[in-house]
Amino acid sequence: MGLISISEKIRNRLQNIYTGHVPDNIIEDLAKNVERIKSLISSVTEKWNEKDIILITYGDSIIQKGKKPLSVLKNFLDNYLSNTINYVHILPFFPYSSDDGFSVIDYYRVNPQLGNWNDIDHISKDYNLMADLVINHISQHSEWFQNYLKGENPGEEYFIEVDTDTDLSKVIRPRSLPLLTKVKTKNGEKYVWTTFSSDQIDLNFSNPRLLKEMIDVLLFYLSKRVRIIRLDAIAFLWKEIGTNCLHLPQTHEIVKLMRDIVDYIDPEIILITETNVPNKENLSYFGNGDEANMVYQFSLPPLLLHALYSANSKYLTSWAESLSEIPEGCTFFNFTASHDGIGVRPLEGILPASEVLDLAVAMKNNGGFVSTKRNSDGTDSPYELNITYFDALKKTVDGKDNFHAERFICSQTLMMSFKGIPAFYIHSLLATENYIDGVKKTGMFRTINRKKLIANVIAQELKNNPVKSYVFSELKKRINIRKSIHAFHPESNQQVINIGDKMFCLIRGNKNELTVIANLSSKEQIIPKDRVKISAKAIERISVRIITHPLKLKPYQVMWIEQA
Repeated sequence: MGLISISEKIRNRLQNIYTGHVPDNIIEDLAKNVERIKSLISSVTEKWNEKDIILITYGDSIIQKGKKPLSVLKNFLDNYLSNTINYVHILPFFPYSSDDGFSVIDYYRVNPQLGNWNDIDHISKDYNLMADLVINHISQHSEWFQNYLKGENPGEEYFIEVDTDTDLSKVIRPRSLPLLTKVKTKNGEKYVWTTFSSDQIDLNFSNPRLLKEMIDVLLFYLSKRVRIIRLDAIAFLWKEIGTNCLHLPQTHEIVKLMRDIVDYIDPEIILITETNVPNKENLSYFGNGDEANMVYQFSLPPLLLHALYSANSKYLTSWAESLSEIPEGCTFFNFTASHDGIGVRPLEGILPASEVLDLAVAMKNNGGFVSTKRNSDGTDSPYELNITYFDALKKTVDGKDNFHAERFICSQTLMMSFKGIPAFYIHSLLATENYIDGVKKTGMFRTINRKKLIANVIAQELKNNPVKSYVFSELKKRINIRKSIHAFHPESNQQVINIGDKMFCLIRGNKNELTVIANLSSKEQIIPKDRVKISAKAIERISVRIITHPLKLKPYQVMWIEQA
């Protein structure tokens, strides 16, 4: 049997999604656009390797009076991180109306307050780009939604109207807000589906024309040299009354369609799904190696936090041991912090509910907040912890100590030791504290971790603030050491060794050539020689010394031991 053409693949996927006839012109138009974009793309020779490091930032996380934020960002990257990171995830840089970018007004324009496409292009020439396809919803101020209100196209059939008498009790909610929002249309008052907020109107993917429009947006981003496409809130995409409207088969089939298209254009482009849900559900987006190339390791941030807060690796180790083999050609996006809070739904079935509640109380005591979600029974429960990861680790279960910076660096070092590609939120690299004033201004808990930093203030702090300078320089040092260790390749093997609740141990590399050992406590830990197999001439790469026995780890010390 011969190879299936991209047009046939598109047709097959669309027929699976819509279980019937799909207009030929939709298939033909989409296939033509795919071919056009393919002709514009210059392929790279390798999808990923151990040298890949991602920075997560808003286009205006760093500002300077009189200059476009995107040009300020480029200057910061060039001056401080050009030899450290090679990917930059610029969070939604489009015109928006709320949620700091995730309520997009126009998918095809750059927010003029940030810069323009020339500024994005300038960054993409020196750094690989990761960008968001905010696919589940769009701003109420978008042309599509305004057309819907007027009964015009495009947009008239792009949104989901629901009668208020409809039983929606099974729908899983990520917010404690109404699921339906009343709007005034040409045809009278209607109620539209709004999963996240009244300003973020869910799109109607039961309409194949809408799906074609969104894939055209994806293709446009690829034409702008985006190498990693992040599918925001993808799990909520397909709605079907009477179900929980989460991870439905049509959603997975749409991800597979996008993977087919991306692989055809350039197999080295990476598709990543953002699904802040329990671990098993999250991993389902690998499919059989035919969906996402990469998924967020959502259980890692709260488990690392819990382990370091409690000085107990029991749950972290158990979870890491349970990670099953993933399909060939797939890996994880490892992180501790992002523009959102620290999600706790990924702890379901891993950490007892009582421990989650204790952690939530601890984060409040560290100056943070707790966001809740609405359950099907009408009750609310913790959804995410809103706090900077740096301040999240300033205390332990025993209170304050003198190891805040060391504990934080331990968390980041362990994060980048796991199988996958490490990503650092800009506020983690810069050891940013809780932005309480920002929360007071916006009324949004997530603002606590979204402070806009002034370029010359950063420069002064990195020179004169001993804690920020130490954290930044030490993390850069460890990142660059990591890049020289082939055992950290995104697809190399990972094995977990249980060496006690105060410690955490990973073996990395296809030939077990690297041992990662971390002390998660404020007390020195001694590891007998028979607990971990280490060769006679093994080198500890962070401190650059030959290993001697017994191993002694200072509080929160991490060792990368390379076998001779």
